[in-house]
Amino acid sequence: MRFRHPDGSVVHLSYCTNVHPAETLDGVVTQLRDHCEPVRKRLGRDRLGIGLWLAKDAAHALTSDPAALRGLQSELERRGLEVVTLNGFPYEGFGAEEVKYRVYKPDWTDPDRLAHTTDLARLLTALLPDDVTEGTVSTLPLAWRTGFDERAAGTARAALTTLVERLDALEELTGKSIRIALEPEPGCTVETTADAIGPLTALPGDRIGVCLDTCHLATSFEDPQTALAALDAAGVGIPKAQLSAALHAEHPHLPEVRDALAAFAEPRFLHQTRTLTAAGPRGTDDLGEALAGEVLPDGAPWRAHFHVPLHAPPAPPLASTLPVLQDALTRLVGGAEPRTRHLEVETYTWQALPPELRPRNRTQLADGIAAELTLARDLLTGLGLKELP
Repeated sequence: MRFRHPDGSVVHLSYCTNVHPAETLDGVVTQLRDHCEPVRKRLGRDRLGIGLWLAKDAAHALTSDPAALRGLQSELERRGLEVVTLNGFPYEGFGAEEVKYRVYKPDWTDPDRLAHTTDLARLLTALLPDDVTEGTVSTLPLAWRTGFDERAAGTARAALTTLVERLDALEELTGKSIRIALEPEPGCTVETTADAIGPLTALPGDRIGVCLDTCHLATSFEDPQTALAALDAAGVGIPKAQLSAALHAEHPHLPEVRDALAAFAEPRFLHQTRTLTAAGPRGTDDLGEALAGEVLPDGAPWRAHFHVPLHAPPAPPLASTLPVLQDALTRLVGGAEPRTRHLEVETYTWQALPPELRPRNRTQLADGIAAELTLARDLLTGLGLKELP
């Protein structure tokens, strides 16, 4: 979906296809037919933006076979879909029964991460619509925090510097500018936007910036105004933002609140949980760990890294952090000019919701995704952006 900002530029809104796990190219093509096109039709649009997730095997199939790439281009056009951004965070296995810590491998100390991200950038130059010259790829925030020392930091910095050089060369070759966005996430080496400033200002140019995920921002109890002001002051760009909401528990000491939270503690994804104390943020790597005994102080609100549907917050006594999303979005695109032009709805946890809240079939899932995009569209038009055909 495209929107005209009051400054005349175009802001793109997509939804991320990592909610439809597909490891192969055939699987990607199938998801375009079974999921993405139905969402577009529900929204009554001729064109829908998708934030495409290409796992390692799917990306390899496209880079090694020009005919396969042409076939994907044709399929996107036939289904009324367009791609300006790729989600390069998960490498493979995102549809596995247990993802947890595996999603952070390979990290930016592993040459496979550089190779994969380079492939995604090259593919994106071919997938961009003819009238679009800028694309983005989001990626993990260097690595999971454990075992990441100064030597690892140097290796990651060298890999990202090499990536910058490759992206510069790619623009010279294709005329398309691809920017990379590191996505701060609780528990990682770069957990917050503040953590991103040092590593990113050490890199040449502005090819690599931050992917501002509003669920992660809220989980870490970051204030959008403070976070964005610090990024601006450091000269760190925001190539991409992901519109998502975290799980919020105002009174985690109450038994009924803990019971409600327990329904969201599931075995597939990691749900890092945080609270604010007088000494600063404290947290656990997973929601189940937070609920076990007295591991995490419960005298103040908890937030869990669980992407809840934007339009359907959990029932009381729980809530979502949609107000944080709204605040961040206002500051991202509600000013004289947009701080980012690529927005992506990324609720990948539909099938990880408590059983009674999960969509039971493809029809219900498409309805839910369309409702999320409708909410995002209404927020954007409420900020003065004009929806384009």
